[in-house]
Amino acid sequence: MASDGVLLPEIVKVGPRIVDIGRLRGLAGSVFWAVLSIGLFAGFWEACWALGISDARLLPPPHIFLGSLVDQAKFFNTAQRWQIGAGAVPPPPAYEAVVITILSSAGRVVAGLLLASVVGISIGVGIRYSSLFGRLVLPTVTMLSPVSPIAWLPVAIFMFGIGNAPAVFMVFIALLFHMVLSTITQIDGVNRNLLNVARTMGATKRQIYSRVIVPAILPGMLVVLRLNLFAAWMVVLVAEATGVGYGLGQVIMLARNTFNPSLVFFTIALIGLTGFLSDLLMRLIQRRVLYWMPDPAAVLRGL
Repeated sequence: MASDGVLLPEIVKVGPRIVDIGRLRGLAGSVFWAVLSIGLFAGFWEACWALGISDARLLPPPHIFLGSLVDQAKFFNTAQRWQIGAGAVPPPPAYEAVVITILSSAGRVVAGLLLASVVGISIGVGIRYSSLFGRLVLPTVTMLSPVSPIAWLPVAIFMFGIGNAPAVFMVFIALLFHMVLSTITQIDGVNRNLLNVARTMGATKRQIYSRVIVPAILPGMLVVLRLNLFAAWMVVLVAEATGVGYGLGQVIMLARNTFNPSLVFFTIALIGLTGFLSDLLMRLIQRRVLYWMPDPAAVLRGL
């Protein structure tokens, strides 16, 4: 419903629960358009194969690399045996190995993303809170920001060896400096009227930062966090591909070394699906945390 151009939620009571019909419709619509978009992409790929434009040996269509799930899943156990000391552990079933692989990569992404967020936001707030701290730290952050995450790979191996730690460090270091600079940008963009009102009411500097600035930058930082989620996935795959840990990136390297295009695209499909679900979860968390903010997509649909 809309009144004077303002969208109102459609609320109904179902038993003891209150259901937002508008949100359910929006969720159903998002699922429909996501399925349609992916279906059109897969259909175009299949059409290229049917017309002979693409070679099935190099670019197998979805019905080929998705139609042999059992055969593809077996390779995940093969990749897992590459781990040091893995020969003493009996391999899990093929499908269980796929789940373990996905969870291994996802765990590194989440750990690195959370560490980079906490440390990056803390450093960014500290730079603007203390001018001395900012003068000492900001030039170093600016200098290290352009360094590619690949350049940090030898450092990660030197410091942590082989395993989960270097992959998490790669995600952390790839996102840290971006999070610091994004935090500074968000703080600089806070409405000055809010700060003036807080000063007028006698708030101290610490109170202004804790009760005005940090809540004000929270929406923007959650958007930055969501965008960095995709960067975290790219970095962790590169780290795993170099052999620092077992995961989807290592399976991609196994497929390359054995020249198995079907396994490559099967793993890419898993990565895409996991990234899509991760982004969906991030959006749900964002809506839950920022409950007071209207949904921009709903507002635009109401125009």
